[in-house]
Amino acid sequence: MSVSDVQPNGELLLRTLPLPGDTNSNGDIFGGWIMSQMDLAGSILARETSKGRTVTIAVDSMKFIKPVKVGDIVCCYGRLLRIGTTSIQIALEVWVKPVLREDVDTESRFKVTEAVFTYVAIDNTGQKRPVPKPSES
Repeated sequence: MSVSDVQPNGELLLRTLPLPGDTNSNGDIFGGWIMSQMDLAGSILARETSKGRTVTIAVDSMKFIKPVKVGDIVCCYGRLLRIGTTSIQIALEVWVKPVLREDVDTESRFKVTEAVFTYVAIDNTGQKRPVPKPSES
């Protein structure tokens, strides 16, 4: 087991709680809901990095590892992978703290998915714009 399997990689960007309306017919949280939370978390880091508006243009290699249940605390972590001329790649991980479950240790947390999201910086007209380099900030 590697360190990335026992501890989140990146900074905490978002914490939230899934509700009963976010479940599929099996009682698990919809993957699309989780992906939406990841996109929100990633967009926060992308906006801060680009100093303005961004849009999501790609999601790479998303794989769901474990189910999420109603009442779990969902935490999205992210880290910058690459800053291009107009784009930003962010590695995102979702970890869960299972507060109300009887089937797992509620003192532990575990990773449920990860993916790489790519955002493009845009101006007020929706056109691509350069991402300021860290030394320009």
